[in-house]
Parts: sequence; structure tokens; C-alpha cells
Amino acid sequence: QVQLVESGGGLVQPGGSLKLSCAVSGSGFSIVAAGWYRQAPGKEREWVAGSRGVITHYLNSVKGRFTISRDNANNIVYLQMNSLKPEDTAVYYCYVKDLSSEYWGQGTQVTVSS
Repeated sequence: QVQLVESGGGLVQPGGSLKLSCAVSGSGFSIVAAGWYRQAPGKEREWVAGSRGVITHYLNSVKGRFTISRDNANNIVYLQMNSLKPEDTAVYYCYVKDLSSEYWGQGTQVTVSS
């Protein structure tokens, strides 16, 4: 069974940085694609960043500030977030896909506030 455990969220001041991690466990699981969504209070969940092979894509509002990366040997997905803004406050969810299925993490809270 595939499980995703996220970590790295917390409270940070505007302009600060956080690095989210998403550790994927599951016998024989191999990440084909991965990414992050977020959901702010009272808003719909929105896609933030995605990675497939060496190709990455980002939500326009986070381009140049967020970086998605993967440790394929250890099945970990990261989201480095720099120059954080209050509007980045949300619960962040990671997802991974293999050839047939998609799996989600439980979410980690990111709060950007002074």
C-alpha cells in the first residue's frame, strides 16, 4: 500500500522560506509524476507545481519563488518555497502518480504572517 507523509510546514514571516517534503512509501512504487496542490481557507484547491521526468511546471504566481524537486532513489518529493507571501498561506498537499494510480498526502499547513 502506498502512503505519503508530508512535513516541513509551519509559520513563517513574509519573505521567508520553507521546504516541504513528501516521503512516499510502498513496496515497488516508482514515481512517474509528482506535484503539489494547496487549499487556502474558503477557496478551492489549486495546483501549484508539477514534475514529470525532468520537466517541471509552476503556477504563475509562484514561478521564480517555488522549486519542485525529487529524490527518486528515496521516493521523496520536495517543494522549496522562497520569498513567501501571506497569500501563500494554505494547506499544501503532495500527490504522486505511477503508471496506473494517483496517491495523495494528508496535507501540511503553511502560514505566512508577521
